[in-house]
Amino acid sequence: MDPYSCMTPGKERLYTLPFFTMAFANLCNLTSFGAFFLFPLFVTQRGGDQVDVGVIMGAFALASVICRPWISEMIDRMGRKWTFTLGAIVMTLMPLTYTTLRGNVEDFLWLLIVFRVIHGVGFAISLTAAFTFVADLVPPSRLNEGVGMFGVSGLTGAALGPVIGEWIINHYGFTSLFHIAAIIPFVGLLAQLFLTETHSRTARVVSHSFFKVLAMPRILLVAALSFLFGVGIAASNGFVSPYASEMRVAFISVYFMAYSAAAIVTRFAGSRIADQYGEEKVIPYAMFIAGTGFFLLVFLGGEILLLCAGLLAGCGHGFLFPSLNALALRGAQSHSRGKITGAFTGSIDAGVFAGSLILGLIGEYFGFRVLFLTASLALWTALLLFRFQTWRHPHLLLSSGRDKC
Repeated sequence: MDPYSCMTPGKERLYTLPFFTMAFANLCNLTSFGAFFLFPLFVTQRGGDQVDVGVIMGAFALASVICRPWISEMIDRMGRKWTFTLGAIVMTLMPLTYTTLRGNVEDFLWLLIVFRVIHGVGFAISLTAAFTFVADLVPPSRLNEGVGMFGVSGLTGAALGPVIGEWIINHYGFTSLFHIAAIIPFVGLLAQLFLTETHSRTARVVSHSFFKVLAMPRILLVAALSFLFGVGIAASNGFVSPYASEMRVAFISVYFMAYSAAAIVTRFAGSRIADQYGEEKVIPYAMFIAGTGFFLLVFLGGEILLLCAGLLAGCGHGFLFPSLNALALRGAQSHSRGKITGAFTGSIDAGVFAGSLILGLIGEYFGFRVLFLTASLALWTALLLFRFQTWRHPHLLLSSGRDKC
């Protein structure tokens, strides 16, 4: 029996000490991760172009995709907490490796790609383990709320990271940024060491492989939608900062602050909407809003439009991430949650990787405006795919609030 599960009749506690402890550890990891939203500036400062940015940022996501089946199996076998610990160690050590880079990008490109791959593996391990840990804690009737509110920790980190990073870069340079990006996840690593494992590693159950889980129709649909969502995230994470810099926007991190703030407010204001009305009601609106946010960037001319684009894209993200995750996890047994969470987060990473490469090429040859138009079309394509598939196969959806613990 999971030690934090909702097995006690009549009790559906969500906001427990383990929940908040893992949320803090996740906050630390995502703050470090968010600081690297400005990493394209390091690349371009060292002589790199937009193709280099796409390859280097995409290498991080590619590593997450390739290792996801192994990570998912490890989480379901080894346990959530100790897997997270391993990922947090990697997140602590890898920022320090960037301090060894000297010269122009062409002098250390392949070494940097190796660093980004290892860094990406650590991030994938910690993120997937953290969300699986929380999925074990959350009562089924509050799945969207639990996943969504836990995600606030990551969104907060994604907002703090670029702000802290921009200030450090402007005052002390990139070397200091890399040091701070190592210290922050180390604090989270220490905080979660005393948590109790939520998953029994000795339970003998019949468990499907990662790829068999991925092939299930509902999981496959979520994976396809998550992939297209990831393309939008690639545009946001990898190309907003160089685009805004090219357009001479003074305060670049206003976008990331607005994005994360909107996503956080969305979680607080509407965390129970999808649990009450069902994910199928929320997902289409979220996709349309996120796509519109990226579309606004086509017309970027200053901080105001950058702020509005961040607010819309963040609002869509705030609803979309927990709704897709909950749609995948509803009714899942404990021994499959790591694989399902891995399929969901891995599909996002696959979209980020593909988006980084494709959008990098588009940006290099056609400009940033076409790049962000492409990102908006990815989200609107996801909307059409969801509508078409759920219309043809309504059994892919599960009504929320009906699952028994």
